[in-house]
Amino acid sequence: MNILVTGGTGYIGSHTCIALIDAGYSVVVADNLSNSKRETIENIKYITGQDIPFYEIDVTDKQAVECIFRKHKLNGVIHFAGLKAVGESIKKPSTYYENNIISTLVLAKACLKFGINQFVFSSSATVYGENEVPFVETMDLLPTTNPYGETKSICERILKDIAQANPSFSVSLLRYFNPVGAHESGLIGEIPNGPPNNLMPYITQVAIGKQGKLKIFGNDYPTIDGTGIRDYVHVMDLAEGHVAALTSKREGVQIYNLGTGQGTSVLQLVRAFEESTGIKISYEMVDCRPGDIAACYADVQKARRELGWVAKRDLKTMCRDAWRFERNYDQVLK
Repeated sequence: MNILVTGGTGYIGSHTCIALIDAGYSVVVADNLSNSKRETIENIKYITGQDIPFYEIDVTDKQAVECIFRKHKLNGVIHFAGLKAVGESIKKPSTYYENNIISTLVLAKACLKFGINQFVFSSSATVYGENEVPFVETMDLLPTTNPYGETKSICERILKDIAQANPSFSVSLLRYFNPVGAHESGLIGEIPNGPPNNLMPYITQVAIGKQGKLKIFGNDYPTIDGTGIRDYVHVMDLAEGHVAALTSKREGVQIYNLGTGQGTSVLQLVRAFEESTGIKISYEMVDCRPGDIAACYADVQKARRELGWVAKRDLKTMCRDAWRFERNYDQVLK
C-alpha cells in the first residue's frame, strides 16, 4: 500500500515514514522544506533501505498535489504538513490560518477526487483548550489559547463535515501531546530552523553548547514545582500510533489521544535529562508565554482499547535518544 506523507521530512513525519516502511507500507513524501532538511530523506532511505519518492512542494498548491495523486496509486494520506509554533502563531495568525486550513482542504478534496478513502490528520492536544486534565476524546472542546490550536480545531471540524457528507471517506484525528526523542539510529530527529521552539531540542542545544541557558517559561503555575506540566511521548511511539490508526481501517471519523497518560513538569524533564546523560543543564526562569496553559496530559485508554496502541518508551529513553541525535547532528547533515 502506498501512503502519501505530507510534511514527511519534518520531525514527526520522518519518524512515521520509518514506522510505515517497517510495517510493510510504501511511502511518498511531499514537503516544502520550510522547517526541515532535504538530507532527512536520504537518512530515511539509509535506515530503511527503501527508495522514497520525494516532492518539494507546498501542499496548499492544488495543482502540485493533484500531480502526485495522478502519478502514484495512493491508498491513504497522513497529513503532517503545517506551521506548528504556538508563539509564532500569535504573532502571525493570518499565516497560520491560511497555511494550515488551505492545505487540509486541498488534500481532502484531492482524496475525494481520486477515490482515496483513508485520511489521518495530525491534530494536537491544544484543541482541548484550558480543560480539566486528563484530556479525554469525548470532552467538549474549549476555545484554544492560540491561533495554532484554533487551526487544528477548524481542520478537525472541516474533516468531520467532509466525512459526514462522504460516508466512504474515513478520517482519524490524532490529538497528540509533546513528542520528544529521536530514532535510535541517531540519524533523524528534531531539526529546528533557528533557535528551538520546543523544550527538548533547546535542552540538548544547551547541553552541547549551542545555547547558553535554557529559558523556563513560568514558575508559578499551580503544579508540583511551579513549572508547566506536559505529556512527553517518544516520537517513535507517536509514529507507531499513526501506523496503528491507518491499519485499523475503522470507518467514519475516529479521534484518538496519543500520549503516555502521565504529566511531567519542565523541571522534571530537565532532571531526567541530567540523570540520563550526566550533563548539568543551566537554566533561568522567565515569564510564562502567552497561549501556554499550566497542565496538559492525556487519557489514552481509547487508543489502547481500539488500536492496541500504547507508548512503550520511558522518559530516560526519550532523553538518551534526543541526546544521541544532537551529538550526531553535524555529521547527519553533511
